[in-house]
Amino acid sequence: MTKEELFKKLKEYTYQLLKEHNLLEEVVSINAKGLSKEEAIGRTKRKDYPILTGKEVMMCATLDGVKGQAFTAYPSQFQGTMKELLDIDLATDEYGRGLFIAALNALSAKLGIVDRTVHCKNAGPEECAIKLREYLNQNFRIKKIALVGYQPAMIHSLASTYLLRVLDLNQKNIGTEIEGIRIEDGNRDFVEVIEWAELILCTGSTLCNGTIVDYLKLDKRVLFYGTTLAGAAPCLLAERVCFTEESCI
Repeated sequence: MTKEELFKKLKEYTYQLLKEHNLLEEVVSINAKGLSKEEAIGRTKRKDYPILTGKEVMMCATLDGVKGQAFTAYPSQFQGTMKELLDIDLATDEYGRGLFIAALNALSAKLGIVDRTVHCKNAGPEECAIKLREYLNQNFRIKKIALVGYQPAMIHSLASTYLLRVLDLNQKNIGTEIEGIRIEDGNRDFVEVIEWAELILCTGSTLCNGTIVDYLKLDKRVLFYGTTLAGAAPCLLAERVCFTEESCI
C-alpha cells in the first residue's frame, strides 16, 4: 500500500461512516487546535517525552463534545464540517492531515467505534509503560523488541525485561543513549532492526507522517500504541494497544 492509497482508503472509510450515520450533510462543528504541553500531557515526572522536547504538538478536535487527538509536526486550526475535511488532499497536505486524523478520532469516539482517543496525562505515560510490559509478559513469548518512536517511559520499562532496539526519525535523538540503549536511525537502520526483532511496537504517530505504510506490510506482528491511530485502526486492520484511562469527553 502506498501513502496515496492509504489516505484514499481512510477518506473513503470516513465518508462511509458519515453517510451511514447521516452526518455527511449536517453541519458538524470541528474545533482543532494545537494544545500546550501541559494541556496535552499534564505535569509528568519525566521531562524527556517528545511532546515536551520536540517540535511536534498534540492536535485536539472536538465533535459534539467528544474529543479526538493526533500528534503532528504540522499544527493548524479549523472550524467547519466533517464534509469539508474530506476535501483535503491527505497525501500532500501535512497540515490538513493532522486535522483530519484528529477529527476522525473524535468521530470514531462519538460513534462508539473506538475509545481512548485522548492522550493520558501526568503519571499516565509511566503507568501505561508498566502495563504494556505486563501485557507483553502475559501474552508473548519473545525476547527481542523493536520500539518505533522515542518513548522514554517505554524504553525504561521494557529494557529491564527485553532485548530492545529503538528507531526514531528525529536527528536530535538518533545516536543518543537512554537506559544504555542507543537510538537508531528509522531510515538507515530500518531493515536491520526490523529483521532482528520478534515483535514491533510502533507509534501510531507514523500515521501523520505517512511512514505507517512501512509497518502495515510487514510479515511480523506489529502492535501500534498511542491515541493518534485510534480512529484509523479499524479501517487499516491495525492492532492497537493503549492502557490509558483517559476519557474521550
